[in-house]
Amino acid sequence: MCVFQAALITRHNNVLSGRDLLLAKQSSAMGEVDAAFIQAIEHRPKRAIIEAETEAIPLINLSLLNSPDDSNPDAIASLVTEIGEACKNWGFFQVINHGVPLDCREKLESASRKFFTQSLEEKRKVSRDEMNSMGYYDTEHTKNVRDWKEVFDFTLKNPTVIPASHEPDDKELRPLVNQWPENPPHFREACEEYSQEMEKLAFKLLELISLSLGSGLPSNRLNGFFKDQTSFMRLNYYPRCPIPHLALGVGRHKDAGALTVLAQDDVGGLEVKRKTDGEWIQVKPIPDAYIINVGDIIQVWSNDKYESVEHRVTVNSERERFSIPFFFNPAHYIMIEPLEELITEENPAKFKAYNWGKFMSTRNLSNFKKLDVENLQIYHFKASE
Repeated sequence: MCVFQAALITRHNNVLSGRDLLLAKQSSAMGEVDAAFIQAIEHRPKRAIIEAETEAIPLINLSLLNSPDDSNPDAIASLVTEIGEACKNWGFFQVINHGVPLDCREKLESASRKFFTQSLEEKRKVSRDEMNSMGYYDTEHTKNVRDWKEVFDFTLKNPTVIPASHEPDDKELRPLVNQWPENPPHFREACEEYSQEMEKLAFKLLELISLSLGSGLPSNRLNGFFKDQTSFMRLNYYPRCPIPHLALGVGRHKDAGALTVLAQDDVGGLEVKRKTDGEWIQVKPIPDAYIINVGDIIQVWSNDKYESVEHRVTVNSERERFSIPFFFNPAHYIMIEPLEELITEENPAKFKAYNWGKFMSTRNLSNFKKLDVENLQIYHFKASE
């Protein structure tokens, strides 16, 4: 039995309204739904979905970066402008002709499907916990509501060094170590090969974003922050859900890191909150494309020129969904603050500095258990007006 099927028989009459219970019963032959999955009414997905046209969520062609003409200054400037406009207006864009070999992606997608179709007992042999957050997990929370998904996480650098705790005065460090399952065969090989391609693409995008910020920033201005990077990859599996009107695959959130590079299958489900009116827009899958979004760190480095945008994932009652995000994150010891080149008397720093490792450790606490308070956000570091 799937972990999500088992959760459906849990009784929580005191949390769900009578109407919610009726809807859940109508949607599931197995009875009532575990209240941990239920989104607050204002955050539940609407039945009517606005699907973004490909020209709405910007679609950017990166073929220039993989051609002999990549030294053409006018062509580079045009590409940089495209990237900058996408970051400013949407916080999201899609890229094609990105240079990532298709067979590399297909191998990992196949390995991911094979891993998640194994028994729960087999998957839990590589379960993650609060001491080592790499591996398999099926009870993650976003905004203190349980997500309808299973995940497998692994770091780009193995091991990856992070703070031992979120406590400010604790200077101890500890390693995150990847846990590799015995099955399916060649799983580790597919993961490691793909993650190397993601790192290459992420650095290309980072350099374009650096140039787009202006003020004479060189393309490699941000590269040094990633010397001992804490980047990691996630394999997402969203089983079919009998209550897609009540639950979400991933609740509304903003990514805490620098950049996210996402591969999604043809099912779709990613929704982005449009900055102009706050409407949820579904990002239409484009074959072999990657979805890019700037995270909180880019927002801070850019001193609010670019914004980390809220997004979520809906679930599907008819089809399961798979996706693979790569989270490009700096070293644990990096202090995140607005770039000094962007600070002027007219445009003072809008954020106070914070340590990335401690920030990340604090945020990760809410992945494992429901907290009584909202998890840490960058607005908590807003500078005084």
